[in-house]
Amino acid sequence: MEKYKEVERSIIKTYRKDIWSRFIKAVKDYELIEENDKIMVCISGGKDSFLLAKCMQEIVRHGKIHFDVKFVCMNPGYNEANREQILRNAKTLNIPIEMFDADIFDYVNTLEEGSPCYLCARMRRGHLYNKAQELGCNKIALGHHFDDVVETTLLSMFYGAEVKTMMPKLHSDNFKGLELIRPLYLVKESSILSWKNFNGLTFLNCACRFTENCSIVDDGTSKRLEMKKLIQNLRKEGKGIDDNIFKSMENVNMHCILGYRKDGKKHSFLDGYDEE
Repeated sequence: MEKYKEVERSIIKTYRKDIWSRFIKAVKDYELIEENDKIMVCISGGKDSFLLAKCMQEIVRHGKIHFDVKFVCMNPGYNEANREQILRNAKTLNIPIEMFDADIFDYVNTLEEGSPCYLCARMRRGHLYNKAQELGCNKIALGHHFDDVVETTLLSMFYGAEVKTMMPKLHSDNFKGLELIRPLYLVKESSILSWKNFNGLTFLNCACRFTENCSIVDDGTSKRLEMKKLIQNLRKEGKGIDDNIFKSMENVNMHCILGYRKDGKKHSFLDGYDEE
């Protein structure tokens, strides 16, 4: 059996409960895919985006909804070794990717002030939206997973002083008619790592030309890595704590919060308090 067929079989069989069923549940519960959608699946070179690509191929073949997919990889300035690894993995996994160049790393490297990671992320997102429009796509699929959602929730509380999370889908503010979706929203990172190791696959950890070891070296500066470690410790203390953090974002008790913002307007629990 060819390698890519073994990988596909593992998603449907071995990891049916932890990956495939959770992927399908997110697609259905959050209404991520609709009839006649044209979805651009973004591949960064990491385990998450490649798993997403395989899941999307499977649902195109076996799902009840008719839609089209385009697999795209933006090259923001990867070194040649990383670029070739992405292409090799795409070939091994039978994913017909289109790679296009964007000299983002070169531009970001000229900056003397500000956060290069923040600017890089914004520029990458802009290039991807432009590419989606060029391809005639109405949706962009990214490989964010369950752990990304929980980490974002805690980051917002600890360092942003607000309660918010990473949404399963959202409309673009600057690109009319485009929607971003996250089909791996309910899939845990531990399951993705297990799937990767089970199939003997090797993906990029971090392809940034300036911080290529960023996902394996802890220099004490990454707040997201800090949240990842916190969640790992919480899991040791009590089973299901990460699930409870996730579920809390869809179970907000509006009678027991001090305030909230909606459509740019602040609301307080004092509004109408004496009228109750």
